[in-house]
Amino acid sequence: MFTQFFFGYCALMIIGSGILAISLRNPVHCVLMVLVLFFHMAGLYLTLNAEFLAAVQIIVYAGAILVLYLFVLFLVSLREELEMDGFVSSAWIGRIISICLAGGLLYVIPSFLLGEKGAWPANAIKELTHTKALGQELYSTYLLPFEIAGLILLVALIGGLVLARRETKVPSASEESKESQNRGQTSRNEVSP
Repeated sequence: MFTQFFFGYCALMIIGSGILAISLRNPVHCVLMVLVLFFHMAGLYLTLNAEFLAAVQIIVYAGAILVLYLFVLFLVSLREELEMDGFVSSAWIGRIISICLAGGLLYVIPSFLLGEKGAWPANAIKELTHTKALGQELYSTYLLPFEIAGLILLVALIGGLVLARRETKVPSASEESKESQNRGQTSRNEVSP
């Protein structure tokens, strides 16, 4: 009974915080709503007896990735970004697209079947533990997609470093002399009453 109530609570909080994360005006509030979403996702993992995934959800997503979002928010000039034009001229186009996507999801729901799926039945996972079963599946069956995801993340990291790097301009001799003259004039103006 408690597990079903907790699952319903987490599901409603995930839906609510997800809607608020895309509808609030203040970007920092949006990131805080994503934080609430991540913690409730970890709660859902706990209801599925996947403690390792819950810990990874909190450490990686709520810890590292959310801090990355906050750094990006503070580094980007928000005043310039908020004044940009939208991708589409009318908000109704976005609403129509979201209704079509929701209809597609509702159309697929009846094909979802309950029950055990995959090569790992519940008894085998209980004997081996979730972490070992996840590791064996990840590093055997899904090794190539795991390596490809690692390369994609490496490319994204290098791209972020290239974009964040500031161009250092080496001043020429004439610019250095102008700068020293400006400093001299500033110091004279500060000394004279």
